Amino acid sequence: MSAEKDPNHNIAKAEWRIREATARGAQIICLQELFRSHYFCLEENPELFALAEPVPGQTTEILSRLARDLRAVIIAPLFERRAPGLYHNTAAVIDADGTLLGLYRKMHIPDDPLYYEKFYFTPGDLGVPRFDTRYGPIAVLICWDQWYPEAARLASLSGANVIFYPTAIGWHPSEKSTQGQTQRDAWVTIQRGHAIANGVYVATVNRVGHEGPANGGLDFWGSSFVVDPLGAVMGEAPEDREEILIAECDPRRIEEVRRNWPFLRDRRIDVYEPILKRWL
Repeated sequence: MSAEKDPNHNIAKAEWRIREATARGAQIICLQELFRSHYFCLEENPELFALAEPVPGQTTEILSRLARDLRAVIIAPLFERRAPGLYHNTAAVIDADGTLLGLYRKMHIPDDPLYYEKFYFTPGDLGVPRFDTRYGPIAVLICWDQWYPEAARLASLSGANVIFYPTAIGWHPSEKSTQGQTQRDAWVTIQRGHAIANGVYVATVNRVGHEGPANGGLDFWGSSFVVDPLGAVMGEAPEDREEILIAECDPRRIEEVRRNWPFLRDRRIDVYEPILKRWL
């Protein structure tokens, strides 16, 4: 989705889109990173902490009722106010009966021009949990997490069938013409690689549209996509407009791929200890 500055507008739009998705057969629905607002990390502004809310809180109550009514699982990425001065970039996972199954808190926090997330977010401390939803086991990672093979591996080893990556990634307008295609291709490639290396489905959900000053800000590149356990693209949204993307993820495909590409079987866990060091 695209987003407006008003959280109430974005929540109402999300509800409408969720209803539309379930009418088309969706069972597990993932919204984009920080869906309630503009991507406020374009700047370091203490006043924007007011956008945060407790989790559980008002938004999860709204979405829990919706999940129960529609019998759908909803992944809701939120700006969590955990305590005064303690905030997280969080995804709440709500089961199809309206139960809040748990939270994932973003672990890898970027700090780049127009992505000033370290100003707002404390790194997550919940690890990479598996959520046993009505429709199968899933894991959730958030945006910058999607560049780290270690995170995808942990999600897969937990037993998740699908890794969801709610995302807010876009082009700096000054770079779009010269580096835009290369940046977007790298983003798609690494997540297809996670699917292949782990024999798991990957679903990436990005926002779309321009946010920030007209002569600056970010052009979010949309392009949400789903890939199967061999990295084949099952569906992809456009770069320039909203779209509900639906893909059927059959767990039997995971079994089939892993029998023929047994990467998990052949891992040498006895020699991986050095990876825990920052540098060798």
